[in-house]
Order: sequence, then structure tokens, then C-alpha cells
Amino acid sequence: MSDDPKPPVTAGLESFHESGNPPVDMFRILPGIPAEHAYDEVMNLLACIRHLLHEGLMEQDARLLTAADYLSAFAKALMTDVERGRLH
Repeated sequence: MSDDPKPPVTAGLESFHESGNPPVDMFRILPGIPAEHAYDEVMNLLACIRHLLHEGLMEQDARLLTAADYLSAFAKALMTDVERGRLH
């Protein structure tokens, strides 16, 4: 029997992207995703967000800025869910 702690995983508690009236969150992070995998995805998302923000500001393109907003909400939810998983 091992006393090794389990590797951290997502808790599956965070949701994101409000839509509708009354507003409800459309998406939720699934539980049990290994934290290492989630962090890798967040790093990819942050690179995309940075690119979209740069291009959106340079081109004054609201579609690119909206895409960056969606992806930043996703990245935040993923990071918050990993931290909540670490606490459980």
C-alpha cells in the first residue's frame, strides 16, 4: 500500500461563458483532468490570447478581441479548477 499523494487533477467545478437571459454558464471544466495536462493547455491558450490581442489591437478587429475574451475566460476557469482540485 502506497502513501504517495495522488497527482492533482481538475475538480470539475468551474464553468464559463455566460449566455442567455437570465444568464447561465454554457461550459464546464470536466473533473479528473491531470493538472499537468491542464497547465499545458493553459500555456497554449495564453499564447493564442496574446496573439489575438496583439493582432486585434493592431487591426482594430473586434472579432479577434472577442475571441481573446472567450479564450481568456476558458483559461481562467481551467486554472481555477486545477487549484480547486488541489485543495480537495
